[in-house]
Amino acid sequence: APIEALASGYTWSEGPVWDRTRNCLYFTDVPGNIAWKWSEAEGATEFLNPSGVARGDAAGFREPGANGLAIARDGSLLICNHGRRAIEKMDFETGQRESLAAIYNGKAFNSPNDIVEAPDGSLFFTDPPYGLEGLNDSPLKEQDANGVYRRSPDGMITRLVDTMTFPNGVALSPDNETLYVSQSDPANPVILRMSPEGTSQAVLFDAKPFMSDSAPGLPDGMAVARSGYIFATGPGGVFLLSPEGLPLARINTGKATANCCFGDADGQTLYMTAHDTLMRIRTKSTGLAWS
Repeated sequence: APIEALASGYTWSEGPVWDRTRNCLYFTDVPGNIAWKWSEAEGATEFLNPSGVARGDAAGFREPGANGLAIARDGSLLICNHGRRAIEKMDFETGQRESLAAIYNGKAFNSPNDIVEAPDGSLFFTDPPYGLEGLNDSPLKEQDANGVYRRSPDGMITRLVDTMTFPNGVALSPDNETLYVSQSDPANPVILRMSPEGTSQAVLFDAKPFMSDSAPGLPDGMAVARSGYIFATGPGGVFLLSPEGLPLARINTGKATANCCFGDADGQTLYMTAHDTLMRIRTKSTGLAWS
C-alpha cells in the first residue's frame, strides 16, 4: 500500500482524530496554534484558530496551541490545550469549550498532551512540559512531576504515574485492562504498559535499538487496532507492535512522526501526522472504534 501525502506546510502536526459523524479528520499544528480539518472533498481547512490560547496571551509558551484530540463518547471534542494548560470539551454545534481538568493539588498542569476515554467515562491523559518555554526549567511550571493522570466521571483527578520523564502518547487496549503510555525521551525511548490504576508497570517496547540519524523521531502517539495490535510512532515512522510488544513492521514515513489514528468509513485507513505533513496509508487492520 502506498503512503499518500495529503497536506503539508505545518510546523509540527499532531493529534489526529477521525470524526465518524462528519466523515472528516481533525489534527493540530501545535506551535502554529491552529487546528485543522481535512476531508476528501475539501482537503485541509482551518478548524480552530487559535486552537489553544489567544496569541496575545501566549507569553512563556513554546507551543501555545492544542495538541491531542479525541472524540468523546457523548460526541463532543476533547482537546489537550497547551496554552490553557487544561483538558477541554468542545460542543461541535456551538463551539463552546468547557474546562474539564486544569489543576492538580492546587497547581496548574504543565501542558496536557494526549488523551483517551475509557467506556466508563474516565479520561486518561499525559502532562509533559512541551508547551512551556524551557520545558522543565520554565518559571511557569508548577507541578513537581511530568505525570500521567486519570479524571474520573465525577471529576476527581488522580495522578497515576510520577516517574516518567516525558510522558506523551496514551492509549487503551481493546479490553480496557491495559493502559499504554509512551515516553519521548531520547535517553529512554520506551512505551510502558500498566493497569488503569497505574500499577504493574512494565516496558512494552524499547525504541532505542531503532534510533539513528536516518530514522528521526521518538515514541509518541498510538492507535490501537480492533485486534489489539498497536500502531505506535517511533524512529523512522510508525511501528506495528503485537499486543506483547514485539515489533513486526515499520511504516517508513521518512519523517519524525508525532501521532496516528484510524479513519474512513471502514476504519482501515491509518492517518499519520509526520512533522510538517499529513499522510495516510490503507491497512488490513481496523481501528478499535469500529468494533
